[in-house]
Amino acid sequence: MSDDGGLAILLLGPAGATGLYWALYRYYRNTDKSHAFERETTVEAKPVTGSDSKIDEVKGTRETRISGDNVREYRKRIRPIQGDTS
Repeated sequence: MSDDGGLAILLLGPAGATGLYWALYRYYRNTDKSHAFERETTVEAKPVTGSDSKIDEVKGTRETRISGDNVREYRKRIRPIQGDTS
């Protein structure tokens, strides 16, 4: 085996690894298939609807709990999925 052949075989490893890395990067990142969202996507603006009305006011932090909470009754918070028979 000549010195040039041995050097070529040694260079094939890093060159192949670089090629494989670049191919996987392009495949998973889809850098060549991305689109310009701002130019290719239209968003229709509509008038703002709704109202702001004051319901209640709480000043300070005198209350340590929220009335009606169910923190300690965790079974009531979990609802079974419809159709689940278990």
